[in-house]
Amino acid sequence: MRQINDHIVMLELGSRDEWLQARGKRIGGSEASAVVGLNPYMSNTDLWSIKTGRREAEDISDKPYVRYGHDAEPLLRELFKLDFPDYKVGYRDNNLFLNSKYPWAHASLDGWLQDPEGRTGILEIKTTEILQSMQKEKWKDRIPDNYYLQVLHYMMVMEADFACLKAQLKYDYDGDIYLQIRHYWIERQDVVNDIRILSEKEEEFWHHMQNGTRPATLLPEI
Repeated sequence: MRQINDHIVMLELGSRDEWLQARGKRIGGSEASAVVGLNPYMSNTDLWSIKTGRREAEDISDKPYVRYGHDAEPLLRELFKLDFPDYKVGYRDNNLFLNSKYPWAHASLDGWLQDPEGRTGILEIKTTEILQSMQKEKWKDRIPDNYYLQVLHYMMVMEADFACLKAQLKYDYDGDIYLQIRHYWIERQDVVNDIRILSEKEEEFWHHMQNGTRPATLLPEI
């Protein structure tokens, strides 16, 4: 365990199984959107059932798109270093950050950053294959809601000054692969209110986890 500051510690788990076990009782970044009803694949009550042991989470680790993202992540992290040499980039396998201010939350990062001014930030890496026009619209001049909330969650836990979401959008035109790289930069001062709201929603959800009381179902807008 490594002490980052008075509130934050970093754990380096020995294996993926240990990492999965350690994160089970807390809310992670990829789950933040489900808490507020903005996850397209899981409702808040689905997440509550999983977190309280009423059902098992689906194992998606062997799905092709998950394997692709896992294998591409270290390459895209190295590409970030090449494109932004003024930024210091850190990473450890099976990392898990905890913050005593937010006992319900954990953060597992694709990377942590320090900019030329010494400010701290987080790096989030996404890969996605654009198969439908609807998917393309979700990335038009913005970050999809579920990914935006994931970044906010990490900024909350890490008390980060800024964040960068590095996204690789993949298009397959009858075997002709086209890749587009985008960088979305977020300053804490611009999203401090959103972080506060997310923190309140997550804490409320955590109390439902602790008490075993089922929250009202929230569904994403169509």
